[in-house]
Amino acid sequence: MEYTPENAVDEPKRSEKNEAARNTLPDELKPVFDDFVADYKFAGTKHHGSPFVSYIILAEMVKMGWRLAVKAECQKNDA
Repeated sequence: MEYTPENAVDEPKRSEKNEAARNTLPDELKPVFDDFVADYKFAGTKHHGSPFVSYIILAEMVKMGWRLAVKAECQKNDA
């Protein structure tokens, strides 16, 4: 079975850098960050063979308002 964020069974242990970046966010943004990290790792592995992630950059992007466009579009349609 090919790995996708949707079929991941266990949440992998977070690295020290992941935790440090994640802890800069308010609790309500942590799930957004976690999803962003998982998607970024998947894309990095798929396209480059390596899941390198700069967690602090992703955390900054989430703070600046980054959200998954599909979810944002679905939420807009539900309103």
